[in-house]
Amino acid sequence: MASNDFRMNRVLALTLMVLTITGCNHKSRSGPKVPEADSPELLFRLEQALTEAIIQDGFSPPVASRIYAYCNLTAQSVISLYDENDLGYTQNLNGFGPLKKLDHSGTDRDLVLVSAFNTVAKELVYRDHIIDSLSVEIVAEGEQLSDLTKERSIALANEISAHILERAHTDSYKETRLMARYDVKKGKEKWEPTPPAYTDALEPHWAMIKPFTLDSAGQFFVPFRFEYSTESTSEFYQVIAKEVYDSVFAVNDEYIMIAKFWDCNPFLTKQNGHLMYHIRQLTPGGHWIGITESVCRQGKLSLAESVSLLARVSVAMADGFVCAWHCKYKTDFIRPETYINRYMDAEWKPILESPHFPEYTSAHSVVSAAAAHVLTQHFGENYAFTDSSEVPFGLIPRDFDSFFQASDEASLSRVLGGIHFRPAIEVGMEQGRDVGAHAIHVMEGPH
Repeated sequence: MASNDFRMNRVLALTLMVLTITGCNHKSRSGPKVPEADSPELLFRLEQALTEAIIQDGFSPPVASRIYAYCNLTAQSVISLYDENDLGYTQNLNGFGPLKKLDHSGTDRDLVLVSAFNTVAKELVYRDHIIDSLSVEIVAEGEQLSDLTKERSIALANEISAHILERAHTDSYKETRLMARYDVKKGKEKWEPTPPAYTDALEPHWAMIKPFTLDSAGQFFVPFRFEYSTESTSEFYQVIAKEVYDSVFAVNDEYIMIAKFWDCNPFLTKQNGHLMYHIRQLTPGGHWIGITESVCRQGKLSLAESVSLLARVSVAMADGFVCAWHCKYKTDFIRPETYINRYMDAEWKPILESPHFPEYTSAHSVVSAAAAHVLTQHFGENYAFTDSSEVPFGLIPRDFDSFFQASDEASLSRVLGGIHFRPAIEVGMEQGRDVGAHAIHVMEGPH
């Protein structure tokens, strides 16, 4: 079963690559044709291979966001070298320091991009053969390059990737891999493992990861704005919990579609009798990376513009996960499924699988709002687009009139799916906008 599941999801991931390469249905905005030399298609091929590796590795949403951030900062560092007016983003971010002056004369930009991206990606994923296979294919396409050009290009790529990986090796990720599992706390309002797998808490130490732009993981922390209660006459029971309870019973085709479209559970548990297996899907970060690629094509952005936008979106989402995870484990709040089963209806089940970590705030709301803020800053408030990211997973495309309309729907999906209380999504949306605005301010600060 596991082998079949792996093959099935590899086919899905490959389909995702094909669909993204061919593009989505676009509703508006066109621009001049991008010259082939400035086309971002090479970048998108690298991005799609990275997404496939992340899906097949089954990385958690926070870990996936870290991978996307480092790889896209690598790509942006490469492209910025070939523009004398652009010093790149890393010098403005925590823990990198300035990239020393590098000489790109006698090098091939595309080969440098492929080699540097490939080196960093392979360091961060397990299935590096997926990255390698694309790299070999691309390098073979450039066989007309002289040996000296190849040598100089690869040497430059190694210097850039070393700069990125030095930071990755000191961001506390490795240390958190060795830390103790989470101790479930006692208390009526505390989180505890949920069905069907009753899995241990995910990434309980993620707030220790060094953020890219935040002053600290708790920079945008928001405490509870409600009073928790198990009393059937309380506002929490009658308003906050009952909304989630009723949403599941009020389901219709549209609600179910919204919930599943934004599910983004990368390791979804399925049960058939006594058999339990897993289905791999996009992470929330992977979903918004797909949206970003799509609108880059729609807006006919150049390679430099696309790589810059993907780096900004990736960094904002990575910091969004640090922010959300700090809030989750500081508050350690109960999931709706646990509360409703215990105090309202023992037979009630959510539409989506309850994620195995504390409820408050909604990380999906945080990272979606952060990504939407960055994309809105670039394209404007009323930019219509079609999101086809979930087509390979059996879901039809959805049309949106703005990025915030999409992120608001992503947040709403958590209530419709029965996995979040409304305060968690409202605060998450607020935190995400703050993180997105802060990330842009830092990344586009003085060069």
